[in-house]
Amino acid sequence: MTRRDSLRIMAAGAGSTALANAADAPTKAINTRAIPSSGEKLPVIGMGTWQTFDVPPDKAAPLEQILQAFVELGGKVLDSSPMYGKSEEVAGAMIAKFGLRPKLFVATKVWIDGKDQGIAQMKASMEKLQSKPIDLMQVHNLKDVAVHLDTLRGWKKDGLVRYLGITHYTASQHGAVEKLLAAEALDFVQINYSVGESDAEKTLLPMAKDRGIAVIANRPFAGGELLKALLAKPLPEWAKEIECTSWPQLLLKFVVSHPAMTCAIPATSKIAHLRDNMQAGYGTMADEAMRKKIAEAARS
Repeated sequence: MTRRDSLRIMAAGAGSTALANAADAPTKAINTRAIPSSGEKLPVIGMGTWQTFDVPPDKAAPLEQILQAFVELGGKVLDSSPMYGKSEEVAGAMIAKFGLRPKLFVATKVWIDGKDQGIAQMKASMEKLQSKPIDLMQVHNLKDVAVHLDTLRGWKKDGLVRYLGITHYTASQHGAVEKLLAAEALDFVQINYSVGESDAEKTLLPMAKDRGIAVIANRPFAGGELLKALLAKPLPEWAKEIECTSWPQLLLKFVVSHPAMTCAIPATSKIAHLRDNMQAGYGTMADEAMRKKIAEAARS
């Protein structure tokens, strides 16, 4: 069973479908979390652009519906990277076309060796995303991290970026990430975190919370493998206690309900999936007991 099949089955049900709920979403307030370093609030569900936005510009029209719906449903954090092919260019064109810049929190990354090369890459990202300043610039996978953080401190002071941070996507590098959290003044850290990849719970997430660093979760579905395994399983009856009507919603709510988490950034190129994902940002958040139930159900 695919995710599309799962959503189609739910849509045939009596009014409790994620797609029906999505139509009501703009009348509700999406859950938000404050960025510790500033107090600025961000919706707990954002959107990544890896693979999904990496298309030729003349083939990007279907993605326009995705980005517009994302904003209409309360989304704000849009995350990209120069290593994501054409994603920055495609996203930037749509941001400009629909006048979405004031409604978005645009995040991207620097991923190259060398100070001058990093500056050139970040300037190119700013132009491609048609966003000046960039809301959040992150040193991707810690590549030449000391050099780029030095540049970004100056850029933040000069107003070229609003926030700075670091990223990684594998648990094997959490130790290196933790050392930087302890040593550097950072606004954000982006790491892999999901029911299927929960190593960050041990030290990294508590440290980020203690240090006042906002956390973005990439790979909230563990790269999709976790979700594929769950779609054939019935959704637990107790999922309705936190207003979830699908496994994707339940998995996302597990992630964003962690006390250290600021937002999760699932990626999609399908409007039905986008609407389903966004529902995890609404309604009752999961307490620790509910988070344990979600984890046990997903891993069993």
